[in-house]
Amino acid sequence: MTAFAAVDLGASSGRVIRAEVARVGGERRLVLEEVARFANGAVPDGAGTLRWDLTGLFGEVVQGLRAAGRRGPLAGIGIDSWAVDYGLIGADGALVAEPVAYRDERTAPVIAGVHSAVDPEELYRIAGMQHLPFNTIYQLAAERAAGGLEGVERALLIPDLLAYLLTGVAVSELTNASTTALLDQRTRTWSTDLLGRIGVRAGLLPDVVEPGHVIGTLSESVREATGLGEVPVIAVGSHDTASAVAGIPARGADFAYVSCGTWSLVGVELTEPVLTEASRAANFTNELGVDGTVRYLRNVMGLWLLQESQRAWREAGDPGTDISTDITALLDAAARVPARRTLVDVDHPDFLPPGDMPARIAAHARASGQPVPATAAEVTRCILDSLTVAYRRAVREATELSGHPVRVLHIVGGGSRNALLCQAAADATGLPVIAGPDESTAIGNVLVQARAVGALTGDLVALRAVAARGLTLARYEPDPTERAAWAAAEERVHGAEERVHVAAADRA
Repeated sequence: MTAFAAVDLGASSGRVIRAEVARVGGERRLVLEEVARFANGAVPDGAGTLRWDLTGLFGEVVQGLRAAGRRGPLAGIGIDSWAVDYGLIGADGALVAEPVAYRDERTAPVIAGVHSAVDPEELYRIAGMQHLPFNTIYQLAAERAAGGLEGVERALLIPDLLAYLLTGVAVSELTNASTTALLDQRTRTWSTDLLGRIGVRAGLLPDVVEPGHVIGTLSESVREATGLGEVPVIAVGSHDTASAVAGIPARGADFAYVSCGTWSLVGVELTEPVLTEASRAANFTNELGVDGTVRYLRNVMGLWLLQESQRAWREAGDPGTDISTDITALLDAAARVPARRTLVDVDHPDFLPPGDMPARIAAHARASGQPVPATAAEVTRCILDSLTVAYRRAVREATELSGHPVRVLHIVGGGSRNALLCQAAADATGLPVIAGPDESTAIGNVLVQARAVGALTGDLVALRAVAARGLTLARYEPDPTERAAWAAAEERVHGAEERVHVAAADRA
């Protein structure tokens, strides 16, 4: 039995999972135990900039590793997190300031300038990234414009930054580096040309390493704080979606996926990027994955809308929304609301920042001439139905643009526990949905670690076979009588989006 610690950080929470590679009945399988969980969230600083409490997160990670070590020795530690955000390291080796969060609006003034320096079509041909206003290329341009890069030695993406704090070694892990829009898809290294055009020196970002690379061992101070020995920190698929996709219990290559959490990442797994103009126009991204794979996908806003709605209801303390704090009761109530009654474009910029999400959804419904959701159940049904429409469109376009055949849709992450969403996704896409595991990110993280130290062997197919053993997965078959209704719903969202744009223009 060999044990590993998977540090899995999301935008709303983090946890440390101890995973053992055990032999059960002659077969190797994973046994996972969550040993620490802690809250996470971006908060405004004194100047109104939205920042992560990275110092606090690191403290929680250290305590989580200590808890994992109390249960027995560890053979490795791997870290995954959300993408695009970074911390700056000064010449003294210390963190300059808490990292700015991607939902901060600092990039808005610099996007046009970046596009004047590098045409969006050319940018896509090099980096292959979906245009999102918080991509690292825009964040670094904003940082440079504000003078924030002066005296800075390194910029490290969040999981690389935590690995640096654990080991003192600075690297850039490939899967997360590929989300920055600064990595050349063909060479799998930083594009010095792109960095130069936005006025950022190439040496700011450390060398790129592949998943499975041993970054270093725990520093003496961390060993003392955790009670661990010289445990290696291993580069995994450090973008959490890379680990989540690596952990999908797929039997072949002909699958699509939804990694469903705060964000929903919807796409297919390829061996080569799709860098066509049609792909760029459809706003698909090519994120590099484990073992030379490409995660060809679209970022969909995800369960963030529901999470923010629940937060708003809790803060309001409205007795009429008492079910909002009980997700099971909320989903049961939402299931009794007529399907597709109100639909919104979940990727509209209005839904990106924190705030009163139910009010924003109501405003979009009103502007598009649809029934305004009046209860928590109605808002929830609107969100889930609208997500389903986005999934339907993304899966269809991913297969069309890539030419990759798909016969099944895997839904992993927290959303895999949502039966209403999973059944709707099956009905809307016409594909059987296999739901689970909800811990696919931790599983993918551990699989890469275990192979790096020799506890497991084989390619992704072999690793996924290990991941699948012992799992209980739900299967949802599509209802063919629902397919036409979901096709019409997709057209309704398109029409509603146009009416919202017209209403916004009239207000302006």
